[in-house]
Amino acid sequence: MNNFTFYSPTLFAFGDGEEQNTGALVRRFGGSKVLLVYGGGSVKRNGAYDAVTASLRNAGLPWTELSGIQANPRSGKVYEGIGLVRREGCDFLLALGGGSVIDTAKAIGFGAGYDGDFWDFFTGKARIETTLPVGVVLTIAAAGSEGSDSCVITQEEGNLKWGCPKTDVIRPKFAVLNPRFTCSLPAYQLASGAVDMMAHICERYFTNTPNVGLTDRLCEALLKTIVEAAPKAIARSEDYASHADLMWTGMLAHNNSCGVGRVQDWASHQMEHDLSAFYDCAHGAGLAVVMPAWMEFVCDHDAMRFARFAVNVFGCEMDFSHPENTAREGIARLREFFRSLGMPTTLQEVGGKVADIPAMVAHRAEKPNGFPFGGFMKIGPESMETILRQTAAD
Repeated sequence: MNNFTFYSPTLFAFGDGEEQNTGALVRRFGGSKVLLVYGGGSVKRNGAYDAVTASLRNAGLPWTELSGIQANPRSGKVYEGIGLVRREGCDFLLALGGGSVIDTAKAIGFGAGYDGDFWDFFTGKARIETTLPVGVVLTIAAAGSEGSDSCVITQEEGNLKWGCPKTDVIRPKFAVLNPRFTCSLPAYQLASGAVDMMAHICERYFTNTPNVGLTDRLCEALLKTIVEAAPKAIARSEDYASHADLMWTGMLAHNNSCGVGRVQDWASHQMEHDLSAFYDCAHGAGLAVVMPAWMEFVCDHDAMRFARFAVNVFGCEMDFSHPENTAREGIARLREFFRSLGMPTTLQEVGGKVADIPAMVAHRAEKPNGFPFGGFMKIGPESMETILRQTAAD
């Protein structure tokens, strides 16, 4: 295990009804005027909006609203939110929703006090050193942004879907997690969330770092929990236990507690960002297409690690004479699991075209230090093109 520093300052309030304490939590962390950031109508249909605004009102907290945040969040809403913060004098950001809403709030937070363009933090022109505090009321278990040190925004000028440099400065001050809010989600959103969680874990699990037995077991436990809980949550929307398992797993999958002390990969995420930038597909859906193809491409780099994944996550029987067979079976099981959740597994199923692949590779090259990427096995332009071509249906 490598040396590491781990700092996770977020307070988590987990369980049914905890959203009623939102106003008190905002007060606890110094907020006096709130910018409430949310997406569409789902938070109003499931009662989250009414509960949260009632809590703010009871705490004597004024607020202004920024709504309409989309999946694969856009820079336009970040600029709009920065303007609102400055005009209205907001000193606290409250994200009501999932990863796109939280990431938008994070970007507003570190952009509001900066004289230049918030995108400077994504290009490396500026460094994130301060931010307005962010709180979260989570309604979708998926991205793990409620506990993470990162955010991803699409810059509409150039259609660039990039992540900002990771920093503990932008971790939320608190996150309220009520699994009831996920019970009314469509099956496709639940499934996309489950894939996103699994990808966050796999990006950490597939490593070249030796002697990481503890975090290996943490990763495997989280993956097995998703494999068991996701089908239950999709089949029975009222099953609180499975929704609760997924909600807490999503946080643990991305707050980095299972990734410390090891070199991480992130190649699948890097490639998916271009997929969803081109086709605006759900992030989890894009990962369901890309991640198994990446696994097949890099499997021979460490067949035993993939074989361990197959045995400990999917219960495959170990072929000690030919571990590569077990490794391939595990990848096939993962793809089958994604299909069983109703997820796409081919480029065409997310609206993709083989003819666009060279353009996606070129688009990736526009990012500073865009190639090579990947901590498990370095991926260059030719490798990325090969992997994306493997996602295409015959």
